[in-house]
Amino acid sequence: MTWNADLGGAAVVRAADAEELVAKSTTLHLLLDASATHGALSAHRVQLRDGADGASPHHHRQASEMFYVLDGTVDLLAGDQVLTATEGDLLVVAPGTAHAFAASAGCDGELLVVITPGVERFDFFRRLVKVLTGTGDRDAFLRNQAQYDTYGATSQAWTSRGLKLSNSADFDNERPP
Repeated sequence: MTWNADLGGAAVVRAADAEELVAKSTTLHLLLDASATHGALSAHRVQLRDGADGASPHHHRQASEMFYVLDGTVDLLAGDQVLTATEGDLLVVAPGTAHAFAASAGCDGELLVVITPGVERFDFFRRLVKVLTGTGDRDAFLRNQAQYDTYGATSQAWTSRGLKLSNSADFDNERPP
């Protein structure tokens, strides 16, 4: 997807055209990457089933990240606090702020995630799925985190939130598959 001059410089992706990635109980829909928006943002939709983790604690040095709950109930880490959010709730984390997300225990959740300024992240997700399905090199993936402005973080609040670990690591950038 690229900027469309016929739409006044807008970027559009139709739901049917979004690339879909599936890992365990998580489905990711790649909407717009930074190259499609002249670096303004990158966006994806994530569906989490039955308490699935979306991402372990991490931060971005350059980008802010927005999480808008489309459906269900999710846990969101913001700094050192875990928030429970439901449909219509919105969270934005500033650069440098540790964050993570997961469906709340026993629940499904769906989020729209937007990073601004845009960071080319679609290859990050593709490579992650390969690692999670056993066809990618985990060490090489972890070595390249800075390329995606993604840096691991630790969070006692996130670790102790009580989510069953058996449902975790679906789109997890820290924990091995």
